[in-house]
Formats: sequence, C-alpha cells, structure tokens
Amino acid sequence: MSDLSISLVGSNLHVFTRMELQVITQNFSKNNYLGEGGFGPVYKGFIDDKLRPGLEVQPVAVKVLDLEGKQGHREWLTEVIFLGQLRHSHLVNLVGYCCEDEHRLLVYEFMERGNLENKLFRSFTATLPWLTRIKIAIGAAKGLAFLHEQEKPVIYRDFKASNILLDTEFTPKLSDFGLAIDGPEGDETHVTTRVMGTHGYAAPEYVMTGHLTTMSDVFSFGVVLLELITGRRSMDKNRPSREQNLVEWARPLLKDPHKLDRIMDPRLEGQYSTEGARKAALLAYQCLSQHPKSRPTMSNVVKTLQPLLDLNDIPIGPFVYIVPNDEGKNNESGVLIRSGQQGRNECDMAKNLNKDEQQKEEEKKAKASHRHRKGQRHKHRIRSLRSRAVYSDTALYKTLGTSLYSPRQEQLALGHS
Repeated sequence: MSDLSISLVGSNLHVFTRMELQVITQNFSKNNYLGEGGFGPVYKGFIDDKLRPGLEVQPVAVKVLDLEGKQGHREWLTEVIFLGQLRHSHLVNLVGYCCEDEHRLLVYEFMERGNLENKLFRSFTATLPWLTRIKIAIGAAKGLAFLHEQEKPVIYRDFKASNILLDTEFTPKLSDFGLAIDGPEGDETHVTTRVMGTHGYAAPEYVMTGHLTTMSDVFSFGVVLLELITGRRSMDKNRPSREQNLVEWARPLLKDPHKLDRIMDPRLEGQYSTEGARKAALLAYQCLSQHPKSRPTMSNVVKTLQPLLDLNDIPIGPFVYIVPNDEGKNNESGVLIRSGQQGRNECDMAKNLNKDEQQKEEEKKAKASHRHRKGQRHKHRIRSLRSRAVYSDTALYKTLGTSLYSPRQEQLALGHS
C-alpha cells in the first residue's frame, strides 16, 4: 500500500477507519442501504467535522467491496488512484477510502437522483424530458472527453447507464472507475487487455480482439445515447428476438429521418425537438460505426450535442394547471387545460352544480341533459387537443420541465400510489 500513498500525494483524499464508516452508516444498516453493483453494496452516510476536523459537511455514499463479488482489490485500487488524481465537474468526487485488514471501502459524494439506468428504465419514475436527456448526454460526453484528452489518455472501459450518476439538477457524473485503464501512448495505436465490461455496451473490435482505444468508449457512448433516444435497454430479452439487441435493431433506422418515429421513446409523447432528435440519431449512428476510425472524438460529440439544447421546435401538447376558483365558491378547484403558446382556456372542467331548489322538475331534467351533451363535447375536444402538437419556445419547456402534465403519466403514477 506504500505505492498507493505515493500515487495519492496531494490528492486531498481522506483515509477513514472502518469504525468511522460504521458510525456514519449506522453500522451499515438496511435503512441506509442504497443499492448494489459489481463492486458491492452501497450505503448512505453523513460526515462533518465532528467525525474528523476539516471534513466538509455533506452526505456521502459508502461503497463496500464484496470480497466474493466480481471485482477485487485491483479494481478498488484502480478506482482510488484514478479518482484520487482526476478532478472534473462530470466525474464523481471521491472523498476518501478505507483500507484496513481485508476491508476495502470507498467514500463518494452523494448523488441524490441515483443512476441514469434507474431514472430511464424504471416504470414508476417520471419520464425524463427530452432536454434533460440531452443535458445528461452532454455532461457524460464532457466527462469522457476529459479522460481521453489527458496527457496520458484514460480509457473508461465500462461506460453504461448505471455508471452515470445524477445530482438534484440532473447533472451527470461518471462513477465506477474500477475497469479504467491507461490508453496507448506515443506510437502505440491501442492497448491489448482481457475483455471486460458489460455485454451490450462494449465495442465490437474490443470484444473480438481485446484491442482497446478511446474509440471503444465512443462506441459505448453511442449505445447510451441510443438508450436516451429510444428509452430501451441495450439488451432486453423481454422483447421480440429481432429487437433484443438495441444496436442491431435501431442502427439501420438512425440515418433515415422518416423512420425516426419508429424508434423514439413513446413515453416522450412527441414532446421533443424533431431537428434535435434527427441530429442526435445521426450522431449515435456515427458513434456506433463498426470501424473505430469512423467514429467521432468525444470532443466532437460535445460540439454536436451542445446546440441541441437551444433548438426552439419542441412541440408541447396540452398540459393542465390546477387553479383556485374565485372566492365565495366553496373553495372548489378548477382544472384548466391550456396548450403551449396559445395560453387560453380550452375548457373549464369545474362547474358549479348547485341548482335553484325551486326550479321545476322539467327544467332540472333539461339542464341535466344539456350538461351530458356538453360533457361529451368536452371529451371530444380534449382528445383533439391531445392529438395536436402546439409549438412552444424552449424557455417554456425548460421552465416547466417534468411539471408538464401528461395524462398517461398521471395514470401510471396513480397506479403506483
């Protein structure tokens, strides 16, 4: 471990004792359990200067190496060294580590929204809006570009949705550097190594030959970008046989803008930039090229994606505001359906149903019949509103984001409540 101390000189990493980490995780209790990956279980904790003078007050994630798991001391050491030396806004911040007897633990900043895989594919979570997906893609691309452009390039080797962590603002950060490796230097064109990584994300030339370059990471990025576009997993055995491998199914459709609607995530309900989707799909196509030299660099990927945040052609269907009625009306709420730019009431679903008790029975029946017919007209009107896209400027979409009402999302949410 003396080599580790030399490698981490000036890194400002804290060396924790296992007892300290037991304290901040309540003895690794189930209540603090966050999940588990290839490295081992992860627990939430909280550190401050009471634990140790000089510690920044913050929640943390404590990762415990499973001695019988897929990764071991070598991967733990790799992660400590790389994250101890590299700092970037799109790499997860390693706070410290513990190396005590056979115990190996890592302490990271806590990322409130978990990983991209859960946010994108779990049915009980709200659908990620288009611009949020692009933001995540850009941030992840910047993280990879930073690694590739080091004086001694770093190949991440395990880029996938579950290794992209999200903070409260959906800012992405790359985590899990256990498989990272130094890239080729000088006249070298590649490094040769044992094939590792995750099936469905690894570049074909790496799987076939073990030859690894920064372009291998670019391919993996293309897979994640395709997941963001389609809302599908890279590998899904629950789908028809021809659609189980996402790249094989979707890549032939990416270049044809007329076929894009066949692969776009239906949960977006059409609320995405057509131009942005076309450019993102074409970029994914390039990243997924079978020929490594035909793939763009990660810096060029960032340059291609960045302008997509500013496109103004995002269609927004009707959405609902819940607003109070005028005072003196029993504090009932009115549900107003409004659409994008139009900004006018399409219908008022809250009606005052109080009737004059002295009206004749015939008048009551007539009015009841009238309300029924009017209700039918409202239903047809709502359907037509949902079926037509109303173009809205990007500022409105950015402001409302996931607060936009989606009737289908509302039904899903109610089903899980």
